[in-house]
Amino acid sequence: MRLLIAEDERNLNRILTKRLTAEGYTVDSCFDGQEALEYLDVGEFDAVILDIMMPKISGLEVLRTIRKRGDKTPVIILTAKDSISDRVEGLDAGAEDYLVKPFAFEELLARIRVMTRIASGNSTNVFTVCDLSLDINSHTVTRGGKEIALSAKEFDVLEYLMRNNGVVLSREKIENHVWNFDYCGGTNIIDVYIRYLRKKIDDDYDKKLIQTIRGKGYVLREQQ
Repeated sequence: MRLLIAEDERNLNRILTKRLTAEGYTVDSCFDGQEALEYLDVGEFDAVILDIMMPKISGLEVLRTIRKRGDKTPVIILTAKDSISDRVEGLDAGAEDYLVKPFAFEELLARIRVMTRIASGNSTNVFTVCDLSLDINSHTVTRGGKEIALSAKEFDVLEYLMRNNGVVLSREKIENHVWNFDYCGGTNIIDVYIRYLRKKIDDDYDKKLIQTIRGKGYVLREQQ
C-alpha cells in the first residue's frame, strides 16, 4: 500500500516515513502543499497523511483542490489545533479522518487501516479470494489453511491484487502502488514478482488465482 506524507515538520515527517516503511507501507514524503499537489498529480496513492499548516499552500487548500478535481484518495489530516471548528472544517473540506498532534503512532496505523478498508469496500482487515486469505493486521497469508511466507514486496503486490479482486491491473499501475518515486529498477519487476507469487500461492493448487490478461496486465480472481 502506497502512502503520501505531507508534513513540514521535518523530524516528524522523517519519523513517520521511517516507521510506516517499517510497517510495510510504500511511502513518499514532501514538506509543503505545492509539493503535495505535484505528487498527487503524477502518482497514485492509497491514502494521504496531510498536515493542515504547511508553507506555500495549506493542507486544507490541497484537500479542497484534489476534491474539486474528483480525486477520492482517502485523507487523514494532522492538526495542532484541537477545537471542534477546526476539525469540522477539515472534515467538511473532504477529509475522511483527522488526528490532533501529538498522537500515538499506533492510533495512526489503526486509522489508516480503517480508512483504507472502508475505501476498498471491505468490512474487515482480512481479504479473501477463494481459499486464499491475507490479513493486513498480522501480515500473514494462508491458502487452504496453510500459511505462506512472503517477502515484504510480495505481500504488497498480493495485497494490491486482492484489494482489486477481479480488476485487471496493468504492470504500470501495480508498480505505481507498490514502489515509490525513489525506485530505480528493471522494467520487468512486476513480471518477476508475479512469478514469485504464482510459485508460492498457485503452483500447488488446482485453481489458479493469478491470471495474465495478454496486452493488459494481471488480475486475481477465482476461476469459473
